[in-house]
Amino acid sequence: MLSPETKEFIQKHKNEDPRALALQGKRYPGVDIREAVTQIEGWQAAKEKLPTWAETDGIIYPPRISMEQCSSEPTALYKAAIAKGCRLADLTGGFGIDCSYMSRGFRETTYIERNSILCDIAKENFALLGHGNIKIINGNSEDILPTLPKQDWIFIDPARRAFDGRKVVALSDCEPDVTALESLLLEKADKVMVKCSPMLDITAATRQLSSIEAVHIIAVNNECKELLFILGKDYGENTQTECVNIQKGNCSSFTFILEEEANSTATYCNGIDKYLYEPNAAIQKGGCHRTLSHKLQIDKLHPNSQLYTSDKLVGEFPGRIFEVERVFGFSKADIKQLQNLKKANMTVRNFPESVQVLRKKLKLAEGGDEYLFATTLYNGAKALVLCRRCNASK
Repeated sequence: MLSPETKEFIQKHKNEDPRALALQGKRYPGVDIREAVTQIEGWQAAKEKLPTWAETDGIIYPPRISMEQCSSEPTALYKAAIAKGCRLADLTGGFGIDCSYMSRGFRETTYIERNSILCDIAKENFALLGHGNIKIINGNSEDILPTLPKQDWIFIDPARRAFDGRKVVALSDCEPDVTALESLLLEKADKVMVKCSPMLDITAATRQLSSIEAVHIIAVNNECKELLFILGKDYGENTQTECVNIQKGNCSSFTFILEEEANSTATYCNGIDKYLYEPNAAIQKGGCHRTLSHKLQIDKLHPNSQLYTSDKLVGEFPGRIFEVERVFGFSKADIKQLQNLKKANMTVRNFPESVQVLRKKLKLAEGGDEYLFATTLYNGAKALVLCRRCNASK
């Protein structure tokens, strides 16, 4: 797909600024500068997002929009650990990251993509990576789905952009519309994995899809990246939700039942004990705050603070754990004492002032080993909690 001159240019300049290179096309008449810049941008993005692919010489990268929309390597590996069987169909192939990793657990894999350019790229890359078990079909998945033989798993990542370029979140606004295809999908496969935006309202999705067996909330380095809905015939009232945070090769997980949160009772306190806990992004998205308090036997500071405390260390807590050094109020005397601190990492949870305003008032620079949480206790009192990070944090 690329000329030898263009390949050589890419290899020589791949660590340089693509925007600057785009202006130098006249200096390299034998080079397809536009395609070279696309490949350099793609490789630079892949270094962080897809390190294994970035280390593989010869990988062809798609235009920027496809690179932005594709899964990262950690989330693709997570999906591959869930789905295994004989036959897999990926109805929205795209750049092919999810298909590539998930195909390892199947004897036969079908990649379907309506964009012919992405199909050509996938064909080149799958051959390079040794994925001989992937069949590539260029076409509209909604037309092809009725003709597919029975699959063990179907994977679908509906496009979250409307025809006019607007970003959309609701399942019924995405393409293809999984809510309209749900029955047909489950006729064609035992299990269906639907990848969705992390912005999607989980409760709303459970009302739109009637066959959800499980929900997976995936965060990477404490940033929520994807929601996965597993559809199947074994769905029931007790939908299991997995809150996952992948960090430095480790995977922290907390499981609860969606219906469980409404029936759980949290315990609250009017003070701060020895340890302070901040849930990770997946827990925050899952909204299982009362369940977390009940299961781990830790006290919640306030219904809206989403911070917890305990006298004994709960090392399995899914999030950051801090050892409390001192608790201040919000009086002028407390503020004056804190002005001697000079530097700290600051977080505001359920507090009337922003981080920026509070930093200015406390004359506090950012950084260092100490952390300051500004929050509200169960009795309504304002608290400034000075603490240090524990190694047990997940």
